[in-house]
Amino acid sequence: MDHHCPWVNNCVGENNQKYFALFTLYIALMSLHAISLAVTHFVLCVRANWAVPTCSTISPASTTVFLIVLGFESLLFGIFTIIMFSTQLHAICTDETGIEQLKREKARWEKKTRCLGMKAVFGSPMSIHWFNPLATPRNHIGKEEIYMYNV
Repeated sequence: MDHHCPWVNNCVGENNQKYFALFTLYIALMSLHAISLAVTHFVLCVRANWAVPTCSTISPASTTVFLIVLGFESLLFGIFTIIMFSTQLHAICTDETGIEQLKREKARWEKKTRCLGMKAVFGSPMSIHWFNPLATPRNHIGKEEIYMYNV
């Protein structure tokens, strides 16, 4: 187990680390997309002097406040999820969980290389399926043989 995540209401570990990493990546990308939409909408409406009907059905001041709040919220979510995604990638590449990194435990196992760590989590060989949350990794690099069977 790496940690318990209240966002997904589950513990993040070896079997679901791919899905958590992709979840944080996609939330970060959606946050960046929301920021770009808010900025684009604001710039287009200011250039049109708020005369275009698609700018807003409420006052320009209210729309500006809403866009600022949306941009700020998206920025906070984006920063947080980028940090979470980068810590997950670091954990995958170093073959250590967050708890092991905090405790600074010595590895009692043979650590995988960065490439093998990525393949163990996302699947082998590297393909576009790495970014598909519906694709299950096809390999079991680093897992004991006994864990490969379901009862």
